[in-house]
Amino acid sequence: MVGTFEDTPISRIMQVLGGKYKIYIIWRLMDEPMRFGELHAFFKGVTAHILSRQLKELEADGLVSRKVVSENPPWVEYSLTSTGLSLIPVIDAMAEWGAAFQEMEREKGLRRSFRTS
Repeated sequence: MVGTFEDTPISRIMQVLGGKYKIYIIWRLMDEPMRFGELHAFFKGVTAHILSRQLKELEADGLVSRKVVSENPPWVEYSLTSTGLSLIPVIDAMAEWGAAFQEMEREKGLRRSFRTS
């Protein structure tokens, strides 16, 4: 039995994926591993510090793997773990829902501006 909203599986999902950019990071890593610089280029206006923190949290939760490649210069590559890969159907369903919702907004003229805060 669930005592409060904090005891629900949805609450745990929000704790793990609730970061401002985490779902976007997972979405970008769904197709292929990426270097930090490639991810950072996608997130225009997001500081390297913030992106790094979100990646570290995803890594700590077991969704993202960080691989240091010892070349000269060394570089870092991020990829989804098997747990992270298990989110692909969820992210795909969210993207499908989002596309349908955007279409409904266009049809009804209800478009709200995108807010990042």
